Amino acid sequence: MKVLETNKIIKKFGDFTAVNEISFSIEEGKIFGLLGPNGAGKTTTIRMIMDIIAPDSGSISIMGKPHNGMATDNIGYLPEERGMYRKMKVREVLIFLAALKSMKKKDADKEIDYWLKKINLTDWKNKKIEELSKGMQQKIQFIGTVLHKPKLLILDEPFGGLDPINQNLIKDLMVELKEKGTTIIFSTHVMESAEKLCDEIFLINKGIEIIYGNLSDVKKSYGKENILIEFDGDDSFLKKSDQIKKFNNYGKYAEAQLIKNADTQLILREAMKTCKIRKFEINEPSLHDIFIESVGEANTEGELE
Repeated sequence: MKVLETNKIIKKFGDFTAVNEISFSIEEGKIFGLLGPNGAGKTTTIRMIMDIIAPDSGSISIMGKPHNGMATDNIGYLPEERGMYRKMKVREVLIFLAALKSMKKKDADKEIDYWLKKINLTDWKNKKIEELSKGMQQKIQFIGTVLHKPKLLILDEPFGGLDPINQNLIKDLMVELKEKGTTIIFSTHVMESAEKLCDEIFLINKGIEIIYGNLSDVKKSYGKENILIEFDGDDSFLKKSDQIKKFNNYGKYAEAQLIKNADTQLILREAMKTCKIRKFEINEPSLHDIFIESVGEANTEGELE
């Protein structure tokens, strides 16, 4: 079942087109990466899905029905810009957020206790928000986003400002929610996180679609190979090889993008003449590489026009 479908949605602000004929659909139980650089149109798209602003044209459907205000009860939204009532206590804030999603108080209390225990914040239930660390506040806001068991969960840069331990916690919760059937839109410009979590991606830049599809298919269709080399010694082989299109050298290891039909064994032999190889691995292009090249090409095209 399609939990969300957008059809040629357009949004303009004066003469500026923030989103231009964007279309995609998301099946139930998928993590969908809404990707792009800052200012690409991701947040504007999310605000239209949330019915905060209306598209100038096109349509949005939730659970197979035309979008209306009532549909937002099936959506949980964690915005990039966090904010809660600092003088209120944790439980009071969560009760308030649950009420906004039409939850009964008894059901809300049960879910609040469950989630606070799950993320080890039970002892903070009666503390004021201002007494919590920034990371704790972000976890409380995450709880407020999922309390009502939304069918569609929208997370806009959910790892921003979190330390690695709490990033891993939120990642685990996303995977667990997905396994229970929740559909998740994961909006980010951090490609490493998207590559690990997403089933499908939609890359947007300057308001238009750049790449859309299953992540594995996107990487296979990209038609390029990369190599990862860990080495000790002279790195001159990277510059001299006519099999390497471009590379990033980090001192002790390098990532290189190869020319079409490159001879990887020739590269290895050339490298072994000048240095000791600890690791030589042929990989698909990373989502980071695809992002950089695709967005770069789109920006160049825009400049030429």
